[in-house]
Amino acid sequence: MKKLLLSVLVFLGLLATVSFGAKFTMGLSLSTLNNPFFVTLRDGAVDAAKKLDINLIVVDAQDNPAKQLSDIEDLIQRKVNFILINPTDSSAIGSAVEKANKAGIPVATVDRNADKGKTVFHIASDNVAGGRMAARYIADALKGQGTVVELVGIPGSSAARDRGAGFEDELANYPKIKLVAKQTANFNRAEGLSVMENLLKAYPNINAVFAQNDEMALGAIQAIKAAGKLDKITVVGFDAIDDAINAIKKGDMEATIAQQPYLMGQMGVTKAFEYLTLGTVFFPVDLQVITKSNAK
Repeated sequence: MKKLLLSVLVFLGLLATVSFGAKFTMGLSLSTLNNPFFVTLRDGAVDAAKKLDINLIVVDAQDNPAKQLSDIEDLIQRKVNFILINPTDSSAIGSAVEKANKAGIPVATVDRNADKGKTVFHIASDNVAGGRMAARYIADALKGQGTVVELVGIPGSSAARDRGAGFEDELANYPKIKLVAKQTANFNRAEGLSVMENLLKAYPNINAVFAQNDEMALGAIQAIKAAGKLDKITVVGFDAIDDAINAIKKGDMEATIAQQPYLMGQMGVTKAFEYLTLGTVFFPVDLQVITKSNAK
């Protein structure tokens, strides 16, 4: 991770020297700023934009695909040079990408991809691999036997699809572990709480929970605590936001799959700048498992 961060910082300096005084305006459309993960992603983008003297316009879709379309239409009208999109819904965002394509404005996606339209690059963790890591961790914690429920994010998002696919494919390697339920909680803490309350009533003897993001995991933990079962149920999340790390340190949460949202935002802006000046390539962001033993 340190080598990757150093490479990005060096690259920022190199790009700054070849910008030929160019002043670009970029748009960053985020699915929501009500999630600490995306706040950190925004911060990385803002900091990179400052270093490169880019005018960055940040808009918040508030988890509303219609608002995100409207926001991007406004960015197109403002004739920005590049649009970075973190889609609320990977399918619904396609029409917005296509409108930008028709306007001749290059588009890239961050964290979640777009199912339609042309994008010049995509910055993301390997969500399938992350789902597999979560499944292996739970299988080890349960010693290969038990029952599991899965809290699903926004169904139309690539992150939800890929994390779920990786988790379920890997879990199939453990025939004595049964995935007894999958319920949507839309990457939202309050919905995670509500959904988990219902799941505990329907499946009172579950052994583990995989939540496709930490917000849902933290909501699930509230429900599990209220039911007095925190010592009986292993909870694994995804993202490694600060609240999740603190929950792991306290022993409330077992593990989370760590992404690097700051680096994603930083990479998104620097690669967009590279595209506008030199061309671009895609490279992934590393993942790691955070547990109580290595949470810092």
